[in-house]
Formats: sequence, C-alpha cells, structure tokens
Amino acid sequence: GKNEYDLLIIGGGSGGLACAKEAAKFGRKVAVLDYVEPSPQGTKWGLGGTCVNVGCIPKKLMHQAALLGSAIKDAQHYGWNIAQPVHHTWSVMAQAVQNYVKSLNWGHRVQLQDKKVKYFNMKGSFSDPHTIRGLTKAGKETIVTAENIVIATGGRPKYPMHIAGALEYGITSDDLFWLKESPGKTPLVYYPFILHLCEIIVYISLTGSSPDVSLECAGFLTGIGLETTVMMRSIPLRGFDQQMASLVTEHMESYGTKFLKRCFPTKVEKSESNRLQVTWKNTDLRTEVTDSFDTVMWAVGRAPDTETLNLETVGVKTNSETGKIIVDASEATSVPHIYAVGDITEGRPELTPTAIAAGKLLAQRLFGQSSELMDYDNVPTTVFTPLEYGCVGLSEEAAVQCYGSDNIEVYHAYYKPLEFTVAERDAAQCYMKMVCLRERDQRILGLHFIGPNAGEVIQGFALGIKCGATYPQLMKTIGIHPTCAEEITKLHITKGSGLDATVTGC
Repeated sequence: GKNEYDLLIIGGGSGGLACAKEAAKFGRKVAVLDYVEPSPQGTKWGLGGTCVNVGCIPKKLMHQAALLGSAIKDAQHYGWNIAQPVHHTWSVMAQAVQNYVKSLNWGHRVQLQDKKVKYFNMKGSFSDPHTIRGLTKAGKETIVTAENIVIATGGRPKYPMHIAGALEYGITSDDLFWLKESPGKTPLVYYPFILHLCEIIVYISLTGSSPDVSLECAGFLTGIGLETTVMMRSIPLRGFDQQMASLVTEHMESYGTKFLKRCFPTKVEKSESNRLQVTWKNTDLRTEVTDSFDTVMWAVGRAPDTETLNLETVGVKTNSETGKIIVDASEATSVPHIYAVGDITEGRPELTPTAIAAGKLLAQRLFGQSSELMDYDNVPTTVFTPLEYGCVGLSEEAAVQCYGSDNIEVYHAYYKPLEFTVAERDAAQCYMKMVCLRERDQRILGLHFIGPNAGEVIQGFALGIKCGATYPQLMKTIGIHPTCAEEITKLHITKGSGLDATVTGC
C-alpha cells in the first residue's frame, strides 16, 4: 500500500516496545516514536517508558536499599559485629541506580535496531488516521504514514494545580529517582500526598490512581533514614483490599513513617532558610497547621499523556472524565486501524506486565493470524512497601459485592516469618487471607499476603488461581518448610469462626 510502515507505535514504554518487537518477528515494517517531555522540574530520561526510568525498576532498587538497612540491624542479633553508627549515602545509591537505568535505555535501543524497528526520538501527533507528524526537540518535522497505529503513550504524575506553590516547589516520582542529592535530612509525607523528606513530605490525595507509589516512596525514604511524613486526604491504597491496606500503613507507622491522616495541603511556600513551608488543613479537627520540609513530593495520581496527540482530529474517543482512550476487548479504539495499549487505555490496570502482554497479543492478532485476546482477570500485583503486600484476584470487599457475604468464606492467619524470631522483629502485621466461594468446590477468588518477598510468594500461587484452583486443592498442596509461603497451604481458620488466627508452633 501507500503507507510507509505496516505498524507505527507512539510511545516507547512497556506496551509500545513489546508490540513493536512482536510485530517485527512477523517480518513487518515497524516504527516507534518516543519522546520524553521533561517534568516541570526539568527531569528527563531515555527510551523505555515509566517502569524502566521512573517507576518499577528504580523503585524496587531503592526499596532494596532500604531492606538492606533493616538487614544490618537484624545482622547484629545473628552475631555480626557492625560498626555503629551506620549511615546511608543517597548519592552513591542514586548514581548506581541511574547507571543501571541508562544501561536499560541503551539495551532497548539496541534491541530495536537488531529487530530492524525504526526508532524516532520525536513527539507524535495525528494529521489523519494513517499519518503522524513527528517533531524533534529542535522542532524539525517528519511525516510518517502507517497502515496500523498503536497509541501507547502511558501517563505522567499529576500536580494539584489548585494548591499554591505545588508546581513551583514540589516534585513527583518523575524526579525523585533522578535526584543527585538526598531529598532531605529528615521527613516525608504520603497518601494524600506530601513527601516530607527531612523533612520530606509526600502528599497523597485519594482521587487519582497509583496510590501505592506514595507509600512505596515514603517507605524506602524512611528506610534509608530520612524523616518522612505522608499526608493523606482519605484512605490508603484505594482499589486494594482495605484490611490489608490498613495493615501496610500500620506497619509503616511502627517503622517510623509519620502519617497525617484526613489532612489536605492548601499552600507551599519557600522560607528564608530555603526550606518549604507547607500549610494544611485537618478535616476532622478543622484546624490549620504549618510545618517546614526539605522536599515536597506529590503522589496524587497519574494523567494519561494524550494532550499533544491531536486525537479529536481523527475521532479517537476518550473518557471525558479520565482522559483515557476507550478501547474494546481487542484494544481497538473508535477509529479503524488505530489501537491503544497500556496505562493510556480506559479501565485497564496500570501495570507493566499487562501492557507488555496486551502489546504482544495485539501484534499477534494484527500480523500472526491469532484471535487471542488479553485476559485482564486475576492479574497478580505487589506493593513494595517496607513490609510488602502481594495479591491476586478479588479483594474481600469486591468478593462480597460480587457474590454476597453469605456466599464467601475467608480463611486467614497471622504468622511470624522465621527470620523475624532471632532478630526480635515485630510481626504484628504479617498476615494472609484467602477469599473463597462457599458453594461446591470453594473456588479461590482472591489471595492476599503481607510479608517479606510478597511478590515472589504471590507469583506462583497466581498460576493456580488463574487455573481455577479450589480450597481443597490448596489443602492437598504440600508446603516448603520453613517458608512464609507454606503458611498459605495451611490456612484453616475462617474469619466467620471468630477463632484466634495466630499461627503457633514451627
């Protein structure tokens, strides 16, 4: 045909790159446009998208830095003589993390080249349903035409623009991982979104998505020794099981993160000493408070990156409330030959692995005679807070809503990881629960686990639950001793029984 490419992808993140590489396997002519608009604070990064540059990857590495700090404390109980005091150097960690991320940027570029995918470092916008106008940073224009176009531009953190000083003085997760110097000497604020880094305040507001980012950042900032305060307007971890969310925040409080609950910031100003004065209101007490911090980080949700795409011109429909692109089960938009995958799409989980899987499957349907659709049910995920929370399937609230409280059974246990015993660590929030259907074979609807290595624990069980595992099948599964995960295979106390769910014995 007249079009230059068989497939053009706008956005070089998880979903876009996966789709491009898969399409290239079928010998198709593929191009990727990727452009990172610097954050309001001027932070920018390379190819690979949010996860690689300002999301999962640097987040997990900084979480690991914090876990090592806890391990140093534990080590003394295990006979290791560690010179005191131990302190953490932000710049060493940041440099190492940033170098690793840059190696991933390079790796993505090399992979595209190897697979003969054309890479344009340009910002794309639609001229017509088959034509994209690409603009370089210098303003040079390139016109690219394609038979099929996939929008995979993801999202960016929101700023609460109604709060005076928010944009001028605050940062977001787009900036935190690329800071060369420590964001603070002491505190951080969270869930309605103030990061109080030495004071760091992280403000989390509960209107947007991705509330986990706030808690994860607050957690590792506390863990590396920064005084961190999380300000939250309403509930933590919206969309997750609320019993589990409460345990996660309880543990964080005992770990040293301060929480300002049911508070919202009204303004941020710079003081003469160059610190940030944050003023906030307490909804319950109806009081107004001011305190000073080194860093204010906003974690108030993410907004889809569609503004410059010119979607109206070609008629791609979006949800007027969220701004996300409306797609059907095959990721098709309202315009033939235009598709969308990942965080940009309405009603999909904002997770890297779902974007990758959806992108690959889309390429297989377009070019490989496949008809397989992405299945968004029973997607496992983990929140990398200091005590990790992993889950798959329905929350208890969602199960009750879907099936009625009389038709579900919840098995639960409080347990103590063996590693915590010698280290004399508090395990009050180490908890798991399994939500099952009551009838017939007691199919497992949801599994929730708080404890060390939650992601590793949940990943394996996710296979079973994807295959329709039942409670009796789980009871026939032999545990691996001694592990935290084996406690799942021993769950026998129901919530309804009212019995003490604390695991005793080894």
